[in-house]
Amino acid sequence: MNADAVIVGGGFGGVAAALAACDKGLRVFLTEETDWLGGQVTSQGVPPDEHQWIEEFGSTKRYRDYRNNVRETYLRTMNVKNEEACFNPGNGLVSNICHDPRVTLHVLNEMLLPYVLTNQLKIELNTRITSVKKTEGTIHEMTFENMQTGNQYQVIAPFYIDATEAGDVLPLAGLEYVTGAEAKSETGESHAPDTANPNDIQAFTYVLGMEYRAGEDHTIPEPEMYQYWKEFHPTIWPDKFLSFYAPHPITKEKRKYTLFREETGFPLWEYRRIFDKNQFETPYHAGDITLMNWPQNDYFLGNIYDVAIVEKEKNEYQAKQLSLSLLYWLQTEAPRPDGGKGYPGLKLRKDIFGTEDGFAKAPYIRESRRIKAEYTIVEHDVSPDFNEGETGKKYYDRVGIGSYSIDLHPSMAGRNYVDIPALPFYIPLGALIPKDAGNLLAGCKNIGTTHITNGCYRLHPTEWNIGEACGALIAFCLKNNTQPNAVRNDEKLLAQFQDELREDGFELEWPEEFYK
Repeated sequence: MNADAVIVGGGFGGVAAALAACDKGLRVFLTEETDWLGGQVTSQGVPPDEHQWIEEFGSTKRYRDYRNNVRETYLRTMNVKNEEACFNPGNGLVSNICHDPRVTLHVLNEMLLPYVLTNQLKIELNTRITSVKKTEGTIHEMTFENMQTGNQYQVIAPFYIDATEAGDVLPLAGLEYVTGAEAKSETGESHAPDTANPNDIQAFTYVLGMEYRAGEDHTIPEPEMYQYWKEFHPTIWPDKFLSFYAPHPITKEKRKYTLFREETGFPLWEYRRIFDKNQFETPYHAGDITLMNWPQNDYFLGNIYDVAIVEKEKNEYQAKQLSLSLLYWLQTEAPRPDGGKGYPGLKLRKDIFGTEDGFAKAPYIRESRRIKAEYTIVEHDVSPDFNEGETGKKYYDRVGIGSYSIDLHPSMAGRNYVDIPALPFYIPLGALIPKDAGNLLAGCKNIGTTHITNGCYRLHPTEWNIGEACGALIAFCLKNNTQPNAVRNDEKLLAQFQDELREDGFELEWPEEFYK
């Protein structure tokens, strides 16, 4: 099978890459290990986590189209009481557009549909990459396997994008990559450790969805590992893990959480609430729905890539048991403001992800393998301590913009939160290009960041921008018979490519109103 571009991984970056490449007339082969496109916002159950300016600027046009399509889907299909311009389906705290993952799935499939109907875009779900043929710095062929049928595909293309959640192409292609934390001597970063630690990788999380139905009892059977997790008290934690206390991400002081809103404490329920029943008129008595992705179900006892299969399976099982145990604790033992215990009206909503156990189809992986890139983004590039003005380093080869603080969750090396300020930043093209593979691009969280800067480059709008830039770059290279690193290093080609990005709806500068 032949294509102009092969995209491995159908998450946000992969979908955005496919849209950009297909819009330019390329034939694209896109694979995804689960049966859902969308990655962190669909199969992993993490609503968009966005910066404060997202409604006006700070994303590509296609990302804005996606967000508008999500809202339009609700307004068209549901009886919404107040159709506000910035309608937030869940009234969640994490974003202005907290919503059910099935809505994004619908929207993304619809955005890709024109290319699927003409066979310009070939999508293979339930499909994983198994091998890569590469000589010197060029990838020649990739082999994929459908995990349900066992069918294999050999695909040849001039360009490839690794948009997997954990950088799965890198070890198969024999490319150099980094995991965990680099040493301060390697990066010069203020918050890097003195010694490199490849196991200093952020926690991953198995998300589940819950509806609250007051007065009902939906208590699940006691999970197999409940007694273990009930007594689990990490040294970096101020209380037992299954409690309403956790470290404050910045100060590390004991922070109080609550399930629902009270006079004091952070209301976990509202954080990633995806359905606020008070906003809709429904013929069926529906309750509020939220997604459990909280400090109390971050799993940091082991990793799920670059480990033996038995270790991977153990950690996945224990991570699921942690989330189930947290649900069971909430249902049976969590202290209530009235002095009672437990919220039995919490209902595990298995239908949200369409899985037998009710979990998201894939774990939410915050930190991927990372390419050794033409340019590596370091803390000083985004830190207010090392940049004058309102933004981080303005790279000459920028292909987008984004904003998020450096937010590192507890790690598998026993490190606590790292949460430090970061200026609104730029995305350098050099961070998308590996040093040792001229026709492969990084299209997800596997770009050339460090362990530190991964913390601000891993969120939804930035991942989309990264993937979309990869798709646009491949189209530009094919049209101009050139290579990605040549585009970056040729002043004329780079200017031409950046002009085309701007015409295509990319934002390469923070707008004037941002500085006012």
